[in-house]
Amino acid sequence: MTIITKEDPYKIVFVCLGNICRSPTAEGVFQHLVNERGLQSYFYVDSAGTSAYHIGELANSKSRETAREYGIELRSRARRFEDEDLQEFDLIVVMDKENLENIKALDPESNFKDKIVLLREYDPAPGDGEVPDPYYGGLDGFQNVFNIVKRSCKALLDELEEHVKS
Repeated sequence: MTIITKEDPYKIVFVCLGNICRSPTAEGVFQHLVNERGLQSYFYVDSAGTSAYHIGELANSKSRETAREYGIELRSRARRFEDEDLQEFDLIVVMDKENLENIKALDPESNFKDKIVLLREYDPAPGDGEVPDPYYGGLDGFQNVFNIVKRSCKALLDELEEHVKS
């Protein structure tokens, strides 16, 4: 990995299916951690979905409520992951294997395979390697997703911070 500088911020996008539960939670948590460490000028953080179901919508109310309990506001609006995002972002962090395959399908030549990862690759307790979709579950599912996302994003930022040039 190259050195991350203020002049050339590291661009990271979190991806799930609809961009209303898991990926905006990851975007919000990661941005919150970046802000806490004073690294805002070193990172550009975004989220997207592989589907177009919810374009323009705020994050799910249960995701927003859960994040708010920890002082994190989820302000992004859902957008679809586009082909150009493969080139635009330095790291594409996907929530589950189905969406990982959806992203890889946009890259048939595997030109960008080294920057497409599952979030739980950074999780100290990776379980089955996927962040479960809480959409049809109750608040417990959203709390579980928040906990997975928080510890995974912390570990990811710990690794990336080693490459920040002060």
